[in-house]
Amino acid sequence: MKEAYEETLIMPVVPLRGMVILPETVTHFDISRVSSVAAVETALHKNQKVFLVAQKEVEKEKPLFDDLYQTGSIARVVQVLRLSKQTRVVVKGLERARLNYFIDEIPYLTASVTPVYDVDTMEYDDERDTTHAAMIQNLKEMAIEYLRGNEALLEDSLARFDSTGDLSTLIKIVGAIVKLSFPEAQSFLEECRVYERYEMLTSFLAKSLQVRFIRAQLQQQVKEKVDKNQREYVLREELKLIRDELGDSAYISEAEEFETALQKLEADKEVKDKIEKEIKRFQHVGNNPAEGGVLRTYIETMLEMPWDKTVPDYENIGEAKKILEADHYGLEKVKERILEFLAVRALTKKGESPILCLVGPPGTGKTSIAKSLAKALRKPYQRISLGGVRDEAEIRGHRKTYVGAMPGRIANALKLAGVKNPLILLDEIDKISTDYRGDTFSALLEVLDSEQNVKFRDHYLEVPIDLSQVLFITTANTLQTIPRPLLDRMEVIEVSSYTENEKLHIAMEHLIPKQLERHGLTKKMLTFSKSTIWKMARNYTREAGVRQLERKIGEICRKAAKEILEAGADAKTIRITEKNLVKYLGKEEFLFRKANDDDEIGIVRGLAWTSVGGDTLQIEVNLMPGNGEILLTGQLGDVMKESARAGISYIRSIGDELKIPEEYFTKHDIHMHIPEGATPKDGPSAGITMATALVSAITKRPVRKDVAMTGEITLRGRILPIGGLKEKLLAAKNAGIKTVLLPLDNKRDLDEISTEITEGLEIIPVSQMDEVLKIALR
Repeated sequence: MKEAYEETLIMPVVPLRGMVILPETVTHFDISRVSSVAAVETALHKNQKVFLVAQKEVEKEKPLFDDLYQTGSIARVVQVLRLSKQTRVVVKGLERARLNYFIDEIPYLTASVTPVYDVDTMEYDDERDTTHAAMIQNLKEMAIEYLRGNEALLEDSLARFDSTGDLSTLIKIVGAIVKLSFPEAQSFLEECRVYERYEMLTSFLAKSLQVRFIRAQLQQQVKEKVDKNQREYVLREELKLIRDELGDSAYISEAEEFETALQKLEADKEVKDKIEKEIKRFQHVGNNPAEGGVLRTYIETMLEMPWDKTVPDYENIGEAKKILEADHYGLEKVKERILEFLAVRALTKKGESPILCLVGPPGTGKTSIAKSLAKALRKPYQRISLGGVRDEAEIRGHRKTYVGAMPGRIANALKLAGVKNPLILLDEIDKISTDYRGDTFSALLEVLDSEQNVKFRDHYLEVPIDLSQVLFITTANTLQTIPRPLLDRMEVIEVSSYTENEKLHIAMEHLIPKQLERHGLTKKMLTFSKSTIWKMARNYTREAGVRQLERKIGEICRKAAKEILEAGADAKTIRITEKNLVKYLGKEEFLFRKANDDDEIGIVRGLAWTSVGGDTLQIEVNLMPGNGEILLTGQLGDVMKESARAGISYIRSIGDELKIPEEYFTKHDIHMHIPEGATPKDGPSAGITMATALVSAITKRPVRKDVAMTGEITLRGRILPIGGLKEKLLAAKNAGIKTVLLPLDNKRDLDEISTEITEGLEIIPVSQMDEVLKIALR
């Protein structure tokens, strides 16, 4: 046995948080301190050893000498792995050592350490050898018992145990195997005396073996309890037979209650036969909790479904019209279609319920109109949000054999409505997604097909459901993501953007009263002028609907409520005008792009449709000497780029008429740009606008400042129709445009646009590009 203290060593130090590395241990840990990373990497590259010592407080980022335990382990760095946020180090503990003092802290912590060896206090004689042999045998047996259950580690440890005849070495090996807690490991590391280290180790092993024994006893008790429950189940079955023999009529089972409910149920024979069959199965499962629970839930669901229960159709078309007009301003097409349905149903006493799809920008009242329709028709209302639904089972349900199975959303909506002819809103149908669990859109084909939904089959219910009397209303922001077969089954009604006059009426009649009530205010406390609503709609919101406008009104109400409470008895009526609007809502958030001040060359105002309504686009063209390159910027989509190239090809084809030299396009570069480059733009409707800007730039003829245009151009100069006409005309009017050029084929759409929008606009339908150039160019 060596002396207790020998040579002094200088080596890198790595402070550890909440862990102790013992000799003979191969393990890994993560470090993030720059100095610790530098220490282990240096030790690895220079084949040096490191001193690993635990911190007394893990929160210390830069521990001082007194913040570390004085005893640690000298270790060899086996591997260093650089991870994303930290470094993983693999080390092997070699021997214990005591920390003397720090030497340096840069670039990493260096210290003087002294190796510490075991101290054997027993004299060297025959009795010592006998005692050591007994201690070695006892420790081996306890360690082997501790390792039972981990065969791989046990096999490896047995070989090491057999090759070890020294007590001190065996203690190190066993200490590296057992899972000591942090305080136990540090105390074990600091103890130098062999017999005390032996006592600590055997005490831990004895405690661990006792805990294992107690756990085994508890597991046995649990097993016996399960067996007891099984025995009780058998006895209950026997008791049931005894009661049947005695004819004990006082015992009313759940199955009998289900039978009573089935007799009162309004349903056809197929449904009743199915329920009766499941009730009989339920009678024979006894107290099996698994199967009994599944059958009980299924029977209860079937009994709650409104198989033949209906609510009478409301035939007072005048009253229904009043309700629709009172709840919503505008949306004339939707209201008209519902009143037509009511009229047909009143005359024929039958007829298929329409399946309507309301398509339009956010905030235009699609979801709320459905609730008003249910109110006008006196039907129960159920809303199903389909946004993000990607599992077919959400529509058709899960088969009841699955754990936690339930009906689909359609069947569940019917159950909640309590009748078979409610109004069901399928909200955000365009935001359904599809993955490996099935095509949700395909599942809706049967639901929304009036020829098929008479026998809609939910996987959970397993019997057909009649959906033909359900009034389905669906909503969507766009039709592009809805498959054509599904779209073909619905009657699409476009809900267009609101005009400023419509927003004024909606705000005055609906939004302001709603927000005043919500914030505890009255009309005497807070008033809004019409010009204020117009300014809020134009300069503080940019939307097709009124959702943001309602939020702004709510914001004003909150600030007004605060002012009124602060003023107390001296509070006066707060009047919101254009002048003091900035006080409540801050500076204007949006500025409409107005018409240009002067006629300019190569700059044309176009009209565009966006998801929040119409807008104007300023298209600019510059020509530079070059070799005929065409540069298109402004984050343009592929369709828009193709429209620009089609316009350029058309202009080149009529170069003689415009007196453009043949070599012009080979000696000049064309740069076409649409400002607001961060906003993606696409679509063919800017074709004539880009062509006009290019002709203006080439011929040096200025474009009229009060003209805007929209239309798709062909290679022969024909102008094709476009969509979103109402929104585009509204944007032109707001921008101060006087003359609008649009495709001749869109002339028929003007009849559906209110005079509020077209008043003050000179709308000129055009069919050829030469007509556009005659009007737009000076």
